[in-house]
Parts: sequence; C-alpha cells; structure tokens
Amino acid sequence: MARPISKVAPGWWDYTTLDQEILDDTAKLGAEDLVGLSRPGFTVKMYDTLEDFYLAEALEYITAWRQSTEDNPAGICGPIGPTEQLPLVARLVNELDLDVRSAHFWGMDEWVDEEGTPVPITHPLSFAKADLELCFNRIRPELRMPEDHLHFPTGDLAAYSASYDAIRCVTMQGGQGEVKHWAFNDPPKREGAYADDPPPAAEYRKLTTRVTDLHPMTIIQNARTSGGGQVALVPTKAATVGPVETWKAGRVSIWQAGPHDNPFGMRLTTLMISKKIPDPSVPMSLLADHPEVQFNFYRHGLGTVATEMH
Repeated sequence: MARPISKVAPGWWDYTTLDQEILDDTAKLGAEDLVGLSRPGFTVKMYDTLEDFYLAEALEYITAWRQSTEDNPAGICGPIGPTEQLPLVARLVNELDLDVRSAHFWGMDEWVDEEGTPVPITHPLSFAKADLELCFNRIRPELRMPEDHLHFPTGDLAAYSASYDAIRCVTMQGGQGEVKHWAFNDPPKREGAYADDPPPAAEYRKLTTRVTDLHPMTIIQNARTSGGGQVALVPTKAATVGPVETWKAGRVSIWQAGPHDNPFGMRLTTLMISKKIPDPSVPMSLLADHPEVQFNFYRHGLGTVATEMH
C-alpha cells in the first residue's frame, strides 16, 4: 500500500505519512508509560522540576569535560534549543574552578543564507553567537578552552566532520523539533527515487555534516520559538551535523522540556526508538539503532494527547 501524502507539506516526508497503527498506538500513551519504554541501549528519564532538568543537562557538559586531558582530549556536542542549560554550564565551571582548557565543544548546526553561506555571528539567529554569549564568554579566561577547541559547522564542513575522529565526543546532546529532527536532520523531500517511499534508514545514516534544505515545519517552528513569528527572518537552509558524526558519539542525550515539540511528537519518537522502528520520515527514530540513547523529559511538559477546545 502506498504511503500517505503529508498533511502539512506534500512535497516532503514527515511523520504524518506513517502507518496509522503507529500513530494510534502513540496517542494511547500516557506520560508515565514512557518510562516503561526504556530498554537496553535506550533510557527514558523524567524530571519533576525545570531546575533539576536543566541542571542535569548542564552537568553532562561537566562530566564530558572532566574526562578530557591534553593527551586524550574529549568534548560534548550541544544544541541551541534548549539553551537554558548554557549559563548553568558556565556557572558550574567557574564555581568549581574547573580547568577545561583541554576540552572541546561542537555546535551541532548553524543557519545558512540563500547563497549557501553560514550566517555571520552578527545574525540575530546565529547559533554560534548564542553559544558564545550564553556560555563560553561567561567562563573565566584562565579556565576556558581556546577558540580552536570550539567547533561550529561553518566554513570547511569536511574539517568539522573530521574533528569527530580526532577528538572523542563523549555525548551528543540534542532537542527534538516538531518535524522530529535532532540538529537539522530533517525528513527528506518526496522526489526522485524517494517519491513513493522514503530512503531506507541505512541510506539516511550515510549522511555527514552538510548544508541541507529545511522542512517547512522546521521553518515555522523556529519562527515561533526564536523569531516572534517572523517567518521571513528564518533561513530555509542550514548546516548540520549528520548521522555519521552522531554515531561517533559515545552517547546521544535528547532533552525535551515541552516547548519545542508537542505531546504527540514526544511520545511518537519514544515509541519508535523503543520498538526499534527506524524511519527517515521521523529522523529521530533512526536513533533506534544507536547503541546508547537517553531521552530526558520534564514531566509536566509532556502534556496529554487529547482534543481540547481553546
């Protein structure tokens, strides 16, 4: 049977093209059911307060950087979305007098303009700008890693990708967008060889750091969460870390407080990873094949999957 056409972007694949049985099973899940979807290689954790949630996320930076030495450097890859953990990271480093000069950090994505050039740090939506202002510029200079230990997917993307071979990435953090991506690993367009079916999961996993077109759902979401609804302000392309680099990280840790996806979406990817149903129309579901994945939820941000009139 042919896959359904997307209800939101007919020229693209996305989660609205899944088999109805998966969608129905997702809608039945209560918040407490999600913890029961943990399995070997996939852990679901709940946090009762936002303070605990973001502190736990910030501590993953500290845990990774404490493993770094001059002879065996290590680091963490982190998202913009969420961002609330970033000032906490700087405060922890400063208060603990933690020397992180040997440590590394990867930004996982960056906006790209219509000419294919990553946006400058002066762009109001620049992710590198946010990382520096919210975290790294707040770390005391005598503790902070040098600039060449901060890796952003700009300029030479092949060099960015190769850094994951030179430096051990302890953890790759991420959030989940409404299109069910991590970084900007969006679903593919519904065209060419993939007009009737999305690419096989193994094919999607061959993607490395690259400039990619963004699903319309991603553009709308980022206008809502970061631009006050100014869709025209949001670029339609981005540079993003790919599955290839993601699989070089020792662990993938996804943080979902509620604002970036909806109650149904957060349940959907949890179910698909738990049941090992990887499908590129739901890119996050490909993590079903990663050896160590952790989903972190703010319990009160999970909401309910129900029809409500407002």
